[in-house]
Amino acid sequence: MKRKLIAAIGVASMLVSVAACGSGDGDSSSQKPADRKENLTVWLMGEAQSTWPELVKDVNTEFNKKYPGVKVNVQYQQWADKVKKLDTSLGGDKFPDVVELGNTETMQYILNGALGEIDPKKYENSDTWIKGLKDTCTFEGKTYCVPYYASARLAVYNKDMLKAGTGSDALPQTEAEFLAAMDKVDAELGKKDKRASSLYFPGRYWYAAMSYVAAYGGKIATYDEGAKEWKGALSSPESQKGLEHFVNLVKKYNKADQTKDEQDHANVMANEKAAVIYGQAWEAGSVTTGENGNPKLEGKIATAGIPGPEGKALPSFIGGSDLATISKSKVQDLGQEWIALFTNAKGGDVLASKNVLPNNEKQLEPLKTKPETAAIANAVPDAWFTPIAPGWASIEKEEILENLLLEILKGSSVADASKKADDKINALINKKA
Repeated sequence: MKRKLIAAIGVASMLVSVAACGSGDGDSSSQKPADRKENLTVWLMGEAQSTWPELVKDVNTEFNKKYPGVKVNVQYQQWADKVKKLDTSLGGDKFPDVVELGNTETMQYILNGALGEIDPKKYENSDTWIKGLKDTCTFEGKTYCVPYYASARLAVYNKDMLKAGTGSDALPQTEAEFLAAMDKVDAELGKKDKRASSLYFPGRYWYAAMSYVAAYGGKIATYDEGAKEWKGALSSPESQKGLEHFVNLVKKYNKADQTKDEQDHANVMANEKAAVIYGQAWEAGSVTTGENGNPKLEGKIATAGIPGPEGKALPSFIGGSDLATISKSKVQDLGQEWIALFTNAKGGDVLASKNVLPNNEKQLEPLKTKPETAAIANAVPDAWFTPIAPGWASIEKEEILENLLLEILKGSSVADASKKADDKINALINKKA
């Protein structure tokens, strides 16, 4: 399978380095905790720094009570370049011991042998881990990461912009009413800024596009039990309806560059260039806080379930993050203990207090009735996920889906573009590592 990590260092060298640098080399786990004098490098994404820094601080404090001689170095990463940095680091001798991975990223590192195996029994609430996250950590009966938090995408919106256009700051509950509201907001925004969008859908936002595919009953791929293989399903009538619906929304409502992805859509909203984005709950905080946030919008950004076609809520991708130890690390045992503290029930309570979905069904349940989280928490059971197949771990998957959307935006028929995408998926998805 073609992946950046393999291209950078080669399968053979990767396996040799993993075998040579595993946790058994220079093993100090038998030492008394107070005698350990090592460094533990943890890569977390920026949300932990901007939204729940107290959790990081408290876990480090608790960890150092047991391991006073171990220096924990938490380094915050950005989603845009994390994978590239990680792949490069794994090819050398300076790499993190613990890394946060998006749940669509884990499989490629499991297959590459980059992640250390863990015992779920050592982690609190593992018996009720949310299935969508647990699945992304599991391969051939073994577990290689720990679910960190779950997420589902929903509408993040500017209440003032919505009210200026419609007279109400409550998001409509049906798609017809929602799009009628977006038309009114468009007209109001257009009086001041022709580049501002009522509904900001970037054209290469494949997570959003696949939500519309799921809304019509379509899928990215299906598993053929008879042939024992996966087959692309984007050219099915249901999937084509979803693709067409999404692209039409992009063309009508995105007044900016329609060929972009969603990486900076929270910044677009922070700059008051969008009334509504389709994002994760924590991105509402990113609009007002952090390096690119706009404090002037504090109290003006809200979240709600986004209505989809055919009278139903728009199905959401079950997103989220996992935490793993690197198999080349000589302090995997320390990394596993740090993760256990970070993802225990206390950690879950901190995330829940920030309206972020914890990693387990037990702590998720109260959030289903909390006004601020009900929409997203209730979206988790019916959320869709990408095909759980080894071949889907390839970095090429995003290129296939993004190019599919770009081709339709540029004028290709949905039927032709989706057929081409299915051919590429068929060639990719059944490959073994």
